[in-house]
Amino acid sequence: MASMRLAHVDSQDFNRAKAEFDQTKAGVKGILDSGILKIPNIFIHPPENLLNNPFPGEYSPNLQVPMIDLEGFEGGKEVKISEIRKASEEWGIFQLVNHGIPVSVLDEMIKGVQVFHEQPKEVKMKWYSREHKQQVKFYSNGDLYESKAVNWRDSVSCHYADGALDPNALPLVSRRAIQNYMERIINLKNTLAELLSEALGLDTNYLESMDCMKTATLVCHYYPSCPEPDLTLGATKHSDPSFLTILLQDGIGGLQVLQRNQWVDVKPVKGALIVNIGDLLQLVSNDKFKSVEHRVLAAPIGPRISAACFFYPSTANNSKPYGPIKELVTDEGGPIYRETDHKEFMSYYRLKGLDGTSSLSYFKL
Repeated sequence: MASMRLAHVDSQDFNRAKAEFDQTKAGVKGILDSGILKIPNIFIHPPENLLNNPFPGEYSPNLQVPMIDLEGFEGGKEVKISEIRKASEEWGIFQLVNHGIPVSVLDEMIKGVQVFHEQPKEVKMKWYSREHKQQVKFYSNGDLYESKAVNWRDSVSCHYADGALDPNALPLVSRRAIQNYMERIINLKNTLAELLSEALGLDTNYLESMDCMKTATLVCHYYPSCPEPDLTLGATKHSDPSFLTILLQDGIGGLQVLQRNQWVDVKPVKGALIVNIGDLLQLVSNDKFKSVEHRVLAAPIGPRISAACFFYPSTANNSKPYGPIKELVTDEGGPIYRETDHKEFMSYYRLKGLDGTSSLSYFKL
């Protein structure tokens, strides 16, 4: 059985195989296009990573990620804020509908991501890079050399320092789709920052005044169909190192979140966007809001397309210390985390890689 096939390679061979994969600059899609029937050993995850119910205990089959409808929210704002507060405290994630972004823009974005990744290898290779400072780059597995097992996905990222990126820096085949999408996503982020501020019991402009979501990194993922999906993952369990993440996914599914010690499917909803709390928002909220742990399954069908937009502090505030907001620290409990800046947090996150553990524990007092 495929599920019994395990990788038996020493660390030197493992690292060499990773380097050889990286040097192809063709990504996971390049492997699939070569006609393989079995996935290379570097993609095989340990069985414990693949479990659907990793912890013994009661199983709740009816758990569903909260759905929040923003239609007419100005007229019933308190209700929406209450729903966002509950979802952010209990789940750390919610699906958002009637958010003001036309479905046509979302569909164009999904198509734009697919078109980029399905260009000839020779065209994509020109964008291939692992340099963090490169504004737009194509790569496979950002933590390739830190990870214990490689994930079955390719990515292209676009970095909007302080919310700006020269459109000419974007790939021509996806330029219009990305421009249209990002203009609207940044506006939606501003609305969400206000709603989340009020959900925390703070002034409407509190998070905006912290300058903590000025910079955006859009990461467009491509998960090819996998011949042995029960042996690998599209993305290992992790939480996001951002303040906030807004995600668009297509209709295939595969995204799961960890809730009550079990994996819960984030079912695709046409026209919906997924909003999840990041590690840094959990830190500054002193654990009031939860940074959700999530993963992506590999599948025999595909490709699955998604676009995740991560929001971080402005470049000027890359070294600004962020700690628990004093209004959210109780006299009884005190602050849970020490102050850290985005530069330090990201350095630790990258060094650790997606190893299935939270970066937040490193910053606890």
